[in-house]
Amino acid sequence: MARRTVQLRVGGQTYRVVTSASDEELQRLAAVVDQKLAAVVPAGRAVTPQAMLLAAMALAHDLEQERTRAAAIAGRARDAFGRILRRVDAALGASSEPAASPGEANDSTP
Repeated sequence: MARRTVQLRVGGQTYRVVTSASDEELQRLAAVVDQKLAAVVPAGRAVTPQAMLLAAMALAHDLEQERTRAAAIAGRARDAFGRILRRVDAALGASSEPAASPGEANDSTP
C-alpha cells in the first residue's frame, strides 16, 4: 500500500502522519488514544505533552499486562494439549496391543 499523509485528531490537537495504514485502522487507534487521554486528563483541562506521555505509558502498561496474560493462557493451553496427547497416546497404545487368545494365556497346555 502506498504511503500517504493523513491528519488525525487526538487530544484536541491535529497531527499529520505519514502512513500506509487504512483510514479505519488509524481512526480506531486514535480513538483508543483519545479514550486513554480522557482517563488521565481531568475534564476541561488542556492536553499537555506530559498528559500524552502519561497516556502512552498507561497504554504501554496495558499492552504489557495483556502480553503477560496471553503468554500465561498459551502456556496453559500447551500444557492441556500435552496432557490430552499423552492420554490419546496411552489409549492408542493400550488398544494396539494384541489381545491374548485363550490358548496363549496358559502355556502349560500340552
